[in-house]
Order: sequence, then structure tokens, then C-alpha cells
Amino acid sequence: MAKKSILTVDDLWALQRLGTPSLSPDGAQVVTAVASYSMADNKATSALWLLSTLGGQPRLLTTGGEKDGAPRWSPRGDWIAFTAKREQEGSKDDTQQLYLIAPDGGEAHRAASVATGVEAFRWAPDGKRLVFISWVWPELKGAAAQAKKLKEFKDRKETGYVTSEAQYRYWDHNLPMGRVAHLHVLELGQPGRPARVRDLFEGTPYELGRAEPDAQHFDISPDGKRLVFAFDPAPEKRPDGRFALAELEFKSGKITVIARDAAWDFGAPRYSPDGQQVAFLASHQGVKHTMPSQLAVWHRDNGRWDVASSEWDHEVQAPLHWEDDGQAVLLMAEQQGRKHLWRFDLADKRAEVVVAGGWVGGFDKAAGTLVTLADSATHPGRMQAHLPGAPAQRIESFNDSLLADRLSAKVEEVWINGAAATEGGPRDKVQLWLAYPPGFDGKKKTPLLHVIHGGPHTAFGDVWHYRWNAQVMAAQGYVVAMVNYHGSSSFGHAFLDSITHRWGALELQDVEAATDWLLKKPWADKKRVFATGGSYGGYMVAWMNGHVKPGRYAAYVCHAGCFDWVGMFADDAYTWHAKELGGWYWNDMARVHAQSPHAYAATMRTPTLVVHGALDYRVPDAQGLAYYNTLKALGVDARLLWFPDENHWILKPRNSKLWYDEYFGWLKQHDVGAAKKP
Repeated sequence: MAKKSILTVDDLWALQRLGTPSLSPDGAQVVTAVASYSMADNKATSALWLLSTLGGQPRLLTTGGEKDGAPRWSPRGDWIAFTAKREQEGSKDDTQQLYLIAPDGGEAHRAASVATGVEAFRWAPDGKRLVFISWVWPELKGAAAQAKKLKEFKDRKETGYVTSEAQYRYWDHNLPMGRVAHLHVLELGQPGRPARVRDLFEGTPYELGRAEPDAQHFDISPDGKRLVFAFDPAPEKRPDGRFALAELEFKSGKITVIARDAAWDFGAPRYSPDGQQVAFLASHQGVKHTMPSQLAVWHRDNGRWDVASSEWDHEVQAPLHWEDDGQAVLLMAEQQGRKHLWRFDLADKRAEVVVAGGWVGGFDKAAGTLVTLADSATHPGRMQAHLPGAPAQRIESFNDSLLADRLSAKVEEVWINGAAATEGGPRDKVQLWLAYPPGFDGKKKTPLLHVIHGGPHTAFGDVWHYRWNAQVMAAQGYVVAMVNYHGSSSFGHAFLDSITHRWGALELQDVEAATDWLLKKPWADKKRVFATGGSYGGYMVAWMNGHVKPGRYAAYVCHAGCFDWVGMFADDAYTWHAKELGGWYWNDMARVHAQSPHAYAATMRTPTLVVHGALDYRVPDAQGLAYYNTLKALGVDARLLWFPDENHWILKPRNSKLWYDEYFGWLKQHDVGAAKKP
């Protein structure tokens, strides 16, 4: 029997990554996009695969494109639609287009040529039409005018981006200059009749949201006569806009606002099976910006809506999927560091777990068959079929052979006493995930590595994380600690909201409490303790550098970390700052500085690796550069890893390998115990 080896960074990129599943109408087959990565070519490719829910081997469906994605089965089961950029009949796509392929194979064909491209889509119930999103110039009429304008824009010699909009960039890209996201209907071609495309919003003031609108922004009624969509009714679109719901009649083009409240933010609408109700997400932003998205339902008979999950202290996540009887909705929600698939009964207002995580990342249901995509801290995403009256069944094994030859780190969940959310109150229990090195020997001294999550209102869960993979980190010989500090999601709203207007305080107490707890273990080496984090986790290690006595941690790694809350105003979410910090910097500089790591630079002494990407608009790279420059000016041991072509995340295979090499190299450079080894 061959000896197993540890999991490496190269192994991470050799794993195939499964996309969201789409079930055939009879529930017998699943189509999903499977992404593969090449370290040699430094790029990703994706193809569509068919998986049987009844048994049998997966079948490769597409081979002609490099990035075939977002597949959806047609209502009649005769076509699978997907998005791609391909070359066909001598024409190469400049923008992403919509393609169709028969499920029994053959050549995919372009459904229509849309100059401004296709972002996301849904099938109409008759299977003869699709509705898709495309970014267009709202003042123009007709596809020919859009195509002409696009060509002129591409041919221009100027490179400047000009805008008067409050929202003009998102994540790693500027929003298309002068363009907005409109819904279009595509009527499929028939023999003797070409496909036809019509802009449903043309001549109206309506548009979809500007932050990467997708298929969750709209839905088509079961009778195919109407369409519901989420939109921002405010004249000026802002990153924190509060969305309303409107309904469009296909035949007349009439648009009616069906749900709007200035205090609420709505999204992800889905029609009930009879079309008489619309389920959607609703967040009561008028109360507080941290209010969770809840399950709400609009009723056609009286034109009113109500929050169904108001007594359920969970954040509801899209997509929403009605059960066939219209009595319940399937949804995903986190709970204590895990994400489950739930069934929410509307009559009883009661939620029950249908499929437990790990971390359920996607699902679909048709003809009584449920399929889920889920991962955990011990394995990447896997697809399972859940047939009525039968146990869950794996329907693929893409990564099994590789992982079978790799050692796995044991992952453990513990609870410790963390900070007290209220002054003088009891200390709250805080969740701590631990990943132990393969073959861990509790009798030997072992280094401790904190990995602090971002957000801050997210959580470290029972999840497979490609960019901060606990298995790969533990395989290097560290006990990896992941604290779900105050402010984390999945532990109720009060816990999440507890850090508002006092960033850094409770979170630091939680991390320090975890360190104290771990250092009491006989295996813990107190001279070999490290803390690393990204985004808000990067903020935390910068905060720790100014607040924790030097020597407590041997070194820090700050990836895409927030350093200066005034300088952070260049980010794409600037309207969020005052809500979290408690004031605008021009009105209350003292409060803002009290929560800003840069204000405590004078006490920073711990060696730090700073990592940042130039395309990071969520935490602009000037944050990382300012932190690095500050440390160098102070004479603190520091190293910079800067990527000109990465955003908030490191996504290219070779850059990821460099990231891990620098990460582990920095830790080993400051690991006193490791330095003594021959």
C-alpha cells in the first residue's frame, strides 16, 4: 500500500470544483459546470457535466468552450442553456453569450448574438423564451443602436472613466460607463424564423441593481405572463440602496410596484407554484444596517406582504425554492458555523433542517428529487441526490482518487469563554475550530497558527476554503485555530451586532481568550504562536500589532487588511462606514480613529507580511501599502507581496502558489522552533 502524503497547494489546484446544480424536469439528471485549473497554463477552464440521480457514471456534455457556466435545464427538458464565450461559424464572441445544447449531446449553438452580452438568465415556463440581463445605454432604443454605441465605445482612444454616479465601481471593476442592467426577453428561433430579442425596460426608468445583478434578482410567473424583479427606487443609486419589488406584464409591458417600504430592503423574489404569492428576502434597514435578511411573502389577493420568519433568529439566504404544494419554502441559512438547507413551513412559521452541513452551497429540486452541493472542512464540494424515501447518495467522485492518497487533518469544534458583550456581564461562549496536523502527537510541542476570518459579519465554518485552506495549513505542522469572534454570522443577530461602533474590542478579547485557552494545552509552544487574517481578519492582525504586547505573537500576516478608516473611504462600500463605526470621519474623527489600526502605529513592533492586490476595490491596495510603509518607517521587520492583477482574493493558480509560498516562508522565518531543526 502506497504511503499517503500531505495535501499541498498544487493538490488544491488539481481539485475539480463543482458549480451549482440544475435538475432536469423529471429529476433524473443534474447538469453542473465543473471547473479545472492548470498550474502550467495559469488559467481555469470549465465544462458542463451530466450526473444521474438514479445511478451511473457522469457524462461530459460540452468540450468546445473554455468557460461554459451557469447551466439551466429547460422546462420541457429538451435543452440546456448556459453562458459562454465561444467561436462559432467564424464568429468569435467579444462578450459572454447564451448557448443551447441538447442533453443527449451534439454541438452547442448560440441562441442569439447580443452585442452587449448576457450576464444571467432564466427560462420562461413554456420553454420557448428566456429572460436575461444585459448592460445597455438606457437612452438608446433598439439592438442596432446598442451595437453601434458599443463599437464606438470600444474604438475610442480615450481611457478616462467619467461619472457623476454615487455607485460606480464594485469589487474589482468599474461599472460599465453610462450603462445600466436591463432585463431582455429572447424568443427562440423556429424553422424559418430567427430568434428575437427585446429590451423589457427600454423607455422606462427601471434597472436592476448595479452590484453584479444575477438570476436571483428576478423571476417569471408559472403562467409565463408576468415577471417580478427587485430594483432600487431611489433617484441616486448608492451602494446601500433599499430595493423594492415590481411586476411586469409581458403582453402590455406595464410595470407595477408591488412591494416598497423606505425602511426595508427587498430581494431575491420567487413566485409560488400558483403565481398568487411571491417569496422574497426582506431586511429591516430602518431599524439597523445589520438586520438580517428574513423570509417574506407578498400576497396577490390583498397586495400586502408580511415577514414569515420574524421570530426565527437566522439570516435567510437565496435562492428561495417553493415546495410544489405552495405551503413551504426551501432556503439556506447558517447556524453555529455550519450552513444547512432548511424547509420553512409558512403556516406554522417553523423551520426544519432538510440537509445538514458542513456547508451547503447550492441545491435544486424537481419531481420530488432534491440535489445538494456541499463541502466541509475535510472535503471539497460534493454532489448528492436525495430521492424520496431513500438515503442521500453521492452522484459523482471527481476528487476522490486524489484525496484518497492524501493525509487529512483532524478538525474539531470547541467552545471557549470569550468576551462579555455587555460591560460587567457574563463572558459569552465563542466557537473555535481547530485543525490538527496529520499524525498529531499531543506529547510534542507544536506551533499555533490563528487564521482570523473577514467580514466581519461572516463566519469560519465547517467549510472547504481554497484561499485559506486549513488542511494545507495544518499539513505544514501547525495547529490551526479559527475563532468565530463577536460579530460573526450564524450565532444570532445580537452576537453579530455586538461589535457595532466599537470595532476591534470584543474581537481581540475573543482571539486572546482562544490563545490563552490553547497555550494551556501541553502541546502548545508559547514561543511559536502566529496570527494571520484577510480583509477584516487583516484589520484584526493590524489592530493586534498596535494593542498586543510584542512577543506574544512571533509574526503576523495581513492580507488585504483595513489599516486606516479615513483612507478606506476610497472603497466601493463607503456608505457603510458610518453605520459600523458610529460616525463619518468629518463629524467624529476621534471615534473613527479610536477604531483604526493606523492610529496605534507607534506601538507596532511585531514582524508582518503584508499582502494586497491592485484590483481590490473593497479594501483598496493603498491600505496595504500604507501599512507596509508605516512598518518600514518604524523599523519593524516587514515584507510586502503585491499583485498587480488580483482583487480582494488571489484567484490565479500561479499567484496562489506564490501566496502560499510567501505565507509559509514568512511563518518559518519567524518560527524559532523550526529554525533549530537541521
